[in-house]
Amino acid sequence: MSPDFSVRGMTVLITGGTGGIGLAMGRGFVAHGASVIAADLAPPKQELDAGLRYEPLDVRDDAGVEALAARTERCDVVIHCAGRLLRWEEYKPESFKEVLDVHLVGALRLANAFRPQLKASGGCLINIASMYSFFGAAHAPGYSAAKTGLVSLTRSLALSFAEDGIRVNAIAPGWIRTEISRAGRENPAFNSKVVARIPNGEWAEPEDLAGLAIFLASPAARLVNGVTIPADGGYCAS
Repeated sequence: MSPDFSVRGMTVLITGGTGGIGLAMGRGFVAHGASVIAADLAPPKQELDAGLRYEPLDVRDDAGVEALAARTERCDVVIHCAGRLLRWEEYKPESFKEVLDVHLVGALRLANAFRPQLKASGGCLINIASMYSFFGAAHAPGYSAAKTGLVSLTRSLALSFAEDGIRVNAIAPGWIRTEISRAGRENPAFNSKVVARIPNGEWAEPEDLAGLAIFLASPAARLVNGVTIPADGGYCAS
């Protein structure tokens, strides 16, 4: 039997879905026949493509997450892509907690709220981790701690949700051209240091991550569970 990479007919919820990596993944799923709910704090800056529907969502809000789940009848895939990066401000405890709330606690809120739909569809959760899941970030201690915790949470959820036939995995992007990385790209010294360590010598585009997300959501990945897959162009290997 040939592997089934199809996501046609699936309903996919993506947090942080109106920009950057989330929007690129949404467009990728739509191009392969899925319907996408782009959930985000901010509305899209331009009209979304057909197949993409915006829903307002703050992943820090328990009631808001539960309300979105209550009005979402079907969901096959949940991708937690919403992010917060406050850099040096994260040494302040309140900022540190805010970043963890978005990335780590937000992932747990989504998992709990959408578990019934994912159980009904035999679906999956995909968390967006980071290369900072594997090493420290002096400029962003909260972000690094949150992304490291997300790898562990992904494993724990995979074990717990397996009884409902739900798979849970994570993707750890490297250096991607998004608004959140603009400051680094525009700093010549920092940019040169990054590019020198990437084997192919260039930053990736958000669209480069869509294929991996589609694979993890497809029946072809049915044995992939509880893992975090680096998608960094070999940065962590060098």
